[in-house]
Formats: sequence, structure tokens, C-alpha cells
Amino acid sequence: MTIQIRKLDSLDAGFRQQLDTLLAFEASTDDAIESAVAKILKDVKVRGDAAVLEYTNRFDRVSASGMAAFDIGQDELQAALSSLPQAQREALQVAAHRIRVFHERQKQELGGFTYTEPDGTVLGQRITPLDRVGIYVPGGKATYPSSVLMNAIPAKVAGVAEIIMVVPTPDGVKNQIVLAAAAIAGVTRVITIGGAQAVGALAYGTETIAAVDKIVGPGNAYVAAAKRRVFGTVGIDMIAGPSEILVLCDGTTDPDWVAMDLFSQAEHDELAQAIMLCPDAGYIAQVEASIHKLLPTMARQDTIRTSMTDRGALVKVRDMEEACEIANAIAAEHLEISAENPQQWADKIRHAGAMFLGRFSSESLGDYCCGPNHVLPTSRTARFSSPLGVYDFQKRSSILYVSEAGAQTLGKVAAELAYGEGLQAHARSAELRLKPQP
Repeated sequence: MTIQIRKLDSLDAGFRQQLDTLLAFEASTDDAIESAVAKILKDVKVRGDAAVLEYTNRFDRVSASGMAAFDIGQDELQAALSSLPQAQREALQVAAHRIRVFHERQKQELGGFTYTEPDGTVLGQRITPLDRVGIYVPGGKATYPSSVLMNAIPAKVAGVAEIIMVVPTPDGVKNQIVLAAAAIAGVTRVITIGGAQAVGALAYGTETIAAVDKIVGPGNAYVAAAKRRVFGTVGIDMIAGPSEILVLCDGTTDPDWVAMDLFSQAEHDELAQAIMLCPDAGYIAQVEASIHKLLPTMARQDTIRTSMTDRGALVKVRDMEEACEIANAIAAEHLEISAENPQQWADKIRHAGAMFLGRFSSESLGDYCCGPNHVLPTSRTARFSSPLGVYDFQKRSSILYVSEAGAQTLGKVAAELAYGEGLQAHARSAELRLKPQP
């Protein structure tokens, strides 16, 4: 079966409307899921461990008699790490090291500050880590050790004291490489629960699970709905949409490479989006030929075909300047600039979750082992949000030490503004600190 990928041209009169239609994605709310999640969360909040145990036994098809059965100790995590083939273990360790180095550099750039004014008033900002964080890791068919590293390591670098990881184990099957990643990342506690009940347990706390300050990590529709509902009780990282890649290409990269880069996102799921922008019509035809040639070799070819037929595109643009303008409108999760002089075009990009510069910088390297975080904003949210990082596991406190001399000046200003707002107690609080005038 061939693949029908749409081809657009920026010079066509209806191009912008076509592009908007292509990009449109509304995360539909399933009433049945929302209702089920609301019931589960309420039940967990009221009944605690009993509810978590009941739902986990039902949904994961296990028969645990108590919550202790879901805890995985540090010895078991280390045993999982030791059990891996050497090449796999070393790959995890190299990836973890690179992720840690990047986030340690990030932390150095996020320090607090203070400054002292001439009258002795001291103002500033203090950075402190969250106390306890929950990390959700998908289970079942999915195996995401990279997500363990990407979520846990920046939390650890930030100074979070306790990292609780929840991961479902349908039919009681534990994934050894996921447990090994938890060992390498320094996760404090691993609990084999999942779904909305795990989110509820982390958010509200139970008899055996302490409530966390923030929940991060991907999950299915039930997990996403639960994270939305508990936001405010705890922090969350984001509600992620389908994965996306946008490739800006000047026509100098091997077309097979670009086709495979498009596949690398399309294979995630049918709703993933893969788009290429290029000013060279002949090269676009070469990439299309590569897509047809390589698709039959892909294990997930059905998923790729659906994704690229429904949401993919090869776009002819006027020039690379216009490609950058369109890229800023798209604000993609992953942006590859596969060109002779990628920095020239990167300087024109304002909105992207992560930028991969040059033909050797495949997006897949960023997914696993380059170092920067692979948890990225999707669905055009790169216009206003950022990759997961150390800053997501810290908060800022303002510091105000007002000297006696400073209070004489600031008190008058504050009182004037407070009276203007009709807040007398605010005004008087400031005025009481003013020295009587001689």
C-alpha cells in the first residue's frame, strides 16, 4: 500500500488556510474518560490505599493483597541494572551522564541574587528545590527508560530530596530496563501502580504514599485527564499532545536521511505530525521517493502511513527565509535545520521546543542521549513554554530586607498607593514605620 502525503506550496492563494487546517489539533475530551477519572480521583482521595489497591488489581490484572506488594526496593533496582546486557547498560549510563552534565550546567545559570541599595535595603531572589516530586512512567506495551532519565535526573540535579516513580505493570510484568534507569537516575522509591489512581495517590497522598509537590511524565488519556484535574493541588509539567517534527531543508542532505527523520516522529502514533519545508521542488520529489522506498522496511509502517497521510506534508517554500517565518508560526516540538549553514537560519527562529542544527543532528539523538531534555512543548505551545528542566523542580522566593532608612522612603510611596486603592490598613501599616516629622 502506497502512502499519500500531501504537498503544499506557499505561493498558492489558499496556503495559509491549508497550513492552519493541517496544524489544527484539539485534544478532544472524552466524557466517559473524564467521568471515570473524576470517580477514581474522588475515591482515592476518600479511601486512600484501599482504592489504589482495588483499581490497580482490576486494571493491571494483578491480585496484590496490600500496598507493600507494589513497592520495588533499591536492591531490586540495582539487580535490574546488573541484569542488562553490557551494551544496553553502558548506553543507559552514557545517556544518563550526558543528561546530568547538561542539567548541571543549566542549574549553574539559575542562581539566586541579592543587591543592596544605598540606604541598606536588601532585595533579591532565592532559589530552592521542591521537596517531593512524582514521576509517571508508562507501562504495558510501552518501554520508556529514556523518559525515566529525562524526568528524574533534572529533579535530582535541582536538589529534590525525594523522587517517587510510579509505573504500571500489567499482569505483574516488570520491565527491567525501566527499573535499571530508575537506579541510574537516583529515584528514591518505585511503586508499581499506574493510571488515574496513581496520579490521585501522588496528588492527595494515602496511608503509604506521601503527597508530592509536582507530578511530571507522560501517560495515556486517563493519566492526562487526571493530571488536569489535580493541577492546583499539585504542580504538573504539561499536558502533552502528539509528537511533532518540522524539517527545514535547503536540499543538500541525503533525502533518505530526511525521510527517516520524518518517520522517526510519525512512528510514535497515528496523530503524530511530520512536516518538511524546502525551497527546492526537485529535492522535495527526491524525499517523496525516499518515503515510498523506505516505508515498506519499517516495522511500524502502518502507523507511519496513517500519520503522514493524515497529518504530514511536504511544503514548497519561496526560500529559506520564508521557511523560517513559517517555522515560527508552526512552533514545532522538534525543529531540524538540515542545511549547509544551519546557524544562519537558527538565528531567525523564535519558537521551537528544541532545535537540531545541521544534517548530522537527527532528532532521535536528542530523544535519547545528547543531554538536553526530550520533554518538550507540543501543539504550538513552544510559543510560550519551554522544555522540561531544572527550573521545573525549583521555585523562587523574593527576599525583602527593608532598612529603617528605606522604610521612610518606601512607606510614603506605599501609603499613597494604598489610599488610592482604598486599603487603609495597608497604608497605616506602612505609615506606622515612618519617623515623626520634627
